[in-house]
Amino acid sequence: MRFAGIAFGLTALVATSAAAAENFPSQGVTVVSGKCSKLVVGKLDASKGCEGQIASVTGPDGSVTFIFTSGGKMLGFQGNGKGIKAGNQKGTAQLPIDAISTGAGNKMAGRVEAKGSCTFSDPYAGKPVAIQCTAKSTEMSFNGSFTSDGKKPRHK
Repeated sequence: MRFAGIAFGLTALVATSAAAAENFPSQGVTVVSGKCSKLVVGKLDASKGCEGQIASVTGPDGSVTFIFTSGGKMLGFQGNGKGIKAGNQKGTAQLPIDAISTGAGNKMAGRVEAKGSCTFSDPYAGKPVAIQCTAKSTEMSFNGSFTSDGKKPRHK
């Protein structure tokens, strides 16, 4: 999957006090490799085609988006990176979600307001960790679950 073409003027680094998020999400676009186990949009289950990479995108405004892909389509869980807080489990962090973005190819085109969260920890700590996102809009729910392979990031 190619995330290099995502056009977001990416220059900001998210600063956060959550220990789990010290090194992640990082500046710009970071690709995390591993296994996607769940990707559901409303009643559509796209888990079978969900790719073994997700992107973490930090925008200049401090927004953070976790982007899942399946069948050439993208689903992004977006929130304000300044709102990241410690998660319920030790070593995890939680990003409040305020929007879902959608796209195809390498361009994000749609956006809908939604409420939810993404729970994660540093996916590069040398062991697999889960990145789990859930959100609901007025019309549907969105769910994504991914387990990293624990290897160092590839910046695009």
